[in-house]
Amino acid sequence: MLSGSVWTTLFPVMPRRKGKLEAVRSITLSASPFRISDSSCSRLSFLKPCAAPNLPNCSHCPWQCKLIKNPVQLLQECETSHRPVSEQGCQSDILGFLDNFLKWGIEVEWDEGRDTYFSSCKDCRANNGVCGFNSSDPEKQFICFRSQTRIPPPWIHQHGPDRVTILSLIFLFMCLLFISVATVIFRSRRKSLPTEEDPTILFLHRHRSASLLPPVFTYEELESSTNRFDPKRKIGDGGFGSVFLGQLYDGRIVAVKHLHKHHPTTAAGAKAFSAKSFCNEILILSSINHPNLVKLHGYCSDPRGLLLVYDYVPNGTLAEHLHGPKSLYGKGSLTWQVRVDIALQTAMAIDYLHFSVVPPIVHRDITSSNIFVEKDMRIKVGDFGLSRLLVCPEPSASSGGVWTGPQGTPGYLDPDYYRSFRLTEKSDVYSFGVVLLELITGMKAVDQRREKREMALADLVVSKIQMGLLQQVVDPLLLVEGKAGEGVGALAELAFRCVAADKDDRPDAKEVVAELKRIRSRTRVVLVRASTSTNVVVPDAS
Repeated sequence: MLSGSVWTTLFPVMPRRKGKLEAVRSITLSASPFRISDSSCSRLSFLKPCAAPNLPNCSHCPWQCKLIKNPVQLLQECETSHRPVSEQGCQSDILGFLDNFLKWGIEVEWDEGRDTYFSSCKDCRANNGVCGFNSSDPEKQFICFRSQTRIPPPWIHQHGPDRVTILSLIFLFMCLLFISVATVIFRSRRKSLPTEEDPTILFLHRHRSASLLPPVFTYEELESSTNRFDPKRKIGDGGFGSVFLGQLYDGRIVAVKHLHKHHPTTAAGAKAFSAKSFCNEILILSSINHPNLVKLHGYCSDPRGLLLVYDYVPNGTLAEHLHGPKSLYGKGSLTWQVRVDIALQTAMAIDYLHFSVVPPIVHRDITSSNIFVEKDMRIKVGDFGLSRLLVCPEPSASSGGVWTGPQGTPGYLDPDYYRSFRLTEKSDVYSFGVVLLELITGMKAVDQRREKREMALADLVVSKIQMGLLQQVVDPLLLVEGKAGEGVGALAELAFRCVAADKDDRPDAKEVVAELKRIRSRTRVVLVRASTSTNVVVPDAS
């Protein structure tokens, strides 16, 4: 597509025979006005073999050996500007991947500044010349015609009777040609604006180096991976986006989040919030790395939609296991020990955001719906659209924090933050306390079927704890299991401290992690004692 002096396109460049590469050296565009885009280079720079590569006979296939060891050599400009990294999924067949990569096409950019014809033509026109070349010259070298007087073509006579008619036809033809070209350009611009002019991409590049951002996907690629966002592939639907199951061209299974464009009440405000949430999530997830946090594999900013590509976590959310369809058959898998492990992993993720990242990150939306469960019941915390960096605290304030309008999910929102508009790490601790109460009771954070004063789970359980009636709200499955023991009381006491109305009465994430480790160790001791105290009847040998 043409915009200013840069033109971007996708085209296959490699001859193929029986699906195998035949090139013997790097692809280079150094002698042309084109350059390979950062998007194509980024794809190769993330490529690595899954294990020690099984190389062919390198004396006969030296080029294939070089590609397997360092795939970025395929494109010469990428080799000089992108160092290989190994943070993305590996490939068992590097050459097969490169074959598919070239079949899909390489994105190149045309720069007027590198095209000698156009740069010469600009100077020629500045001197009232006409750009052209000698058609008989085999090299078609540029010529600037600087004649002072223009001789009209021989088929137009100054005094001929058909002069007006011919000039009118030429003018009409030129108008039609101009309209046609303008229409094609306008439609192509609407389909795919170049990333250099995309305000979202410009915002991201102003706040972080392009090399630190995740790869950029095209809208067509993600649309194809989800079968045109097939409703049958929808695996989640939130207030600001729907999540679809996708399979990328390299075989990876991913979750593709499509941010909503409109909102039933305030479409313009929702659209602005979606763009803000989109950029916020990219900037934050590209700066963190923890086994209990979702990984962002890439993104796409397009007039047709804002898309984020994540790890696919196949076992649903904690909310689904506790309250949704999975609770009918999967709640039994949430044993007491599993619940304590989920609580500990979530707390460790929060502790990482608060104490290992500079500046600290407040998630602002720790809920059971944003805790994703793996098949082995390990978890990953996701959805960083509302997250905030804790920067520039006021010197006069007694503790760090930022002033901002309260945002979050009802039932999990910190009441102290709601009243004071001061966001601190303790706001995440409050939300996490509500998740602990869900794990203990199996109830929803907000349930309109309960009485008004007990509609919020925190209000219900806190009142029961204060009256010494905790057993009335403990999940019956834990009572039947009989292995929770004193751990339920200890976990309830920790949750009680986390949901304290005053943020200064709450523990920080490090204290929460330490207490959960103590509860888990006591739980394991109880399980070991229970197993060793089992009576075994030995039959009489006689």
